[in-house]
Amino acid sequence: MTKHITRLHLGKLLLERGLINLSQLEIALEEQKQTGQPLGRTLIELGFVKEQAVLDILGIQAGIKPINLDELEIAKNVIDKVPASVARLYEVIPIEIKGDVLTIVMVDPLNVNIIDDLRFMLGLEVKRGSASKEQIERALKKYYSTKEESFEDILKDIQNTMMDTSNTTSKNLIDLEALQELASQTPVVKLLNLILLEAIKDRATDIHFEPFEDGLKIRDRIDGVLFDVMQPPKSLSLALTSRIKVMANMDIAENRLPQDGRILMEIEGRSVDLRVSTLPTIFGEGIVIRILDKLLSGLSLDQLGLEEDSRFLIRQLISKPNGIILVTGPTGCGKTTTLYAAMREINRIEHKIITIEDPVEYDLEGVIQIGIRPKINLTFAQSLRHILRHDPDIIMVGEIRDPETAQISIQASLTGHLVLSTLHTNDAPGAITRLIDMGVEPFLINSTLQAVVAQRLIRTICANCKEEYIPPEQVFKELGFEEALKGKKIYRGKGCSICNNTGFKGQTGIFEVLVLNDEIRNLIIERVSTAALRKCASGYGMRTLRQDSIVKILNGITIPDEVIRETQVYI
Repeated sequence: MTKHITRLHLGKLLLERGLINLSQLEIALEEQKQTGQPLGRTLIELGFVKEQAVLDILGIQAGIKPINLDELEIAKNVIDKVPASVARLYEVIPIEIKGDVLTIVMVDPLNVNIIDDLRFMLGLEVKRGSASKEQIERALKKYYSTKEESFEDILKDIQNTMMDTSNTTSKNLIDLEALQELASQTPVVKLLNLILLEAIKDRATDIHFEPFEDGLKIRDRIDGVLFDVMQPPKSLSLALTSRIKVMANMDIAENRLPQDGRILMEIEGRSVDLRVSTLPTIFGEGIVIRILDKLLSGLSLDQLGLEEDSRFLIRQLISKPNGIILVTGPTGCGKTTTLYAAMREINRIEHKIITIEDPVEYDLEGVIQIGIRPKINLTFAQSLRHILRHDPDIIMVGEIRDPETAQISIQASLTGHLVLSTLHTNDAPGAITRLIDMGVEPFLINSTLQAVVAQRLIRTICANCKEEYIPPEQVFKELGFEEALKGKKIYRGKGCSICNNTGFKGQTGIFEVLVLNDEIRNLIIERVSTAALRKCASGYGMRTLRQDSIVKILNGITIPDEVIRETQVYI
């Protein structure tokens, strides 16, 4: 809250000095919600104000003097106070050390989270100065270009300085004070910072810490595929786990039960939201850190990968005053991003939108968002009962996962609300069968369900190393669309430094949009199989996930092997 008020204060000061106008401030605040960047940086990038003017205002706000790093020559002993991985992670430059007070220069000197982290990691009091992003980047290159720390360097440091905790898998074998000491040791902090920094740079969506009998495996999920990062010795498992728990405000001594936590960080000048989940295993605690990219919450329907006809259908559906629209697919396929894009499309002053999520992943301006808390019985179903009294027009339920939530969602739809939600099924027709399995009567499905959108994420070809090629004959047979692809230009990524030699960079969505019509509704009443529903929907023009993928191949967006990996052909 304090940080938000401070940013508004910055805008007010710039307005008072005539450096920006009200319209520019409103545009910048809206852009800031999508990017997560500081307001000052947003105003600069939009071209509304000079960088030096923002630095001067920041100095006025907090008595912080702007520093010209280009005119300084910083002593080696000062630079050595901040490890290279830490300096790059937080984009800071140390310029002076007096006693136990270190003066550092940063782009956003009002970011108290960075200051607190540095105090903890360095064991020093921190005094702030400000400088432009460009100056800090030049200083990082100048003073830290030869100080690039690798995982191997940090592991050597750890082996020389840390206690062996490879057998301390029970909280009875190591006390709370020892755990806290482990979590605060500089080599552990440096290693975790480097792991986080590299994951962000590589556009990872998840970081997996997996303990096994003979070691700890760390993997990043990049564009939907897991890649090995490193395999540190088993002795590091407890230290890294403890450090992550401290950062996520978890119970550091509890290792018998799963826990969930959250870490808010500034990494390379942007806000990053990390969701942490622990799971006890036979060889220690496994941890998954999910990296939530705020840029994704700002995507529109036009940016998801929907074909033009599918976009038109979805826009028609979300403009209806009532009914249920479901988005289906496995975990991590982009369902929430699609729902957020839909809500952004219909988020207007005349609509009251309330969401129930587990957890709330992104903040949406003008939308009331509720995070469920099962421990106090604040479930999807319980929340739904109460929010109906708040007169919403549109309700987004994070997931229909039980019969009770399904029934209340249907009741909400029947009483004049548009309900958006997700379901875990393999394809769009399967959602209907799943609802019936949950005990929802077919006539209620017919009365409320408007459409089901199934989706997956597929990797896209790296534009830098894209080349034409001819796939093997077997690939065409596996795809099942030989006639559509034979003789057409097909592309792949050869592999380059831009895409880490994978041939892929980024992801796009593939979609299957099932809109209910009279014939499909008749089949639902008859409780026919998923296959029969799919056959009927295809006859009315529904493209299956694989058919939608073929369009992406022909447009040079992805490769046949990727389509085979993510979809199946229906006979």
